[in-house]
Amino acid sequence: MLRRQTSAVILAAVLGSTMLVGCAATSDRASTGQTIDDSVITAKVKTKLIEDPVTKAHQISVETFKGTVQLSGFVDSAAARTQAGRIARDVEGVKEVKNSLELRKAAG
Repeated sequence: MLRRQTSAVILAAVLGSTMLVGCAATSDRASTGQTIDDSVITAKVKTKLIEDPVTKAHQISVETFKGTVQLSGFVDSAAARTQAGRIARDVEGVKEVKNSLELRKAAG
């Protein structure tokens, strides 16, 4: 009987540690908690970009991975590019901003 209980405890420990490892973050994959945090950061950045009169009308994509915000898309001016980076940097939880916004070329 004691042997069965010991085996059950060992099995439970192995399964538990396997589940923890499966949910753990790696260099190319965020943990479940980090993914939720990143989603909140993305939503906050997008909201602030929409609210800002300089950046609201532009096509700006926001992605967040482990606290690093990636801005991509097109803006009409260098001022809008700079402002978008500043807005993203000021959001709580942002560790780094990679501003890949490009200036839209004027037609003509």
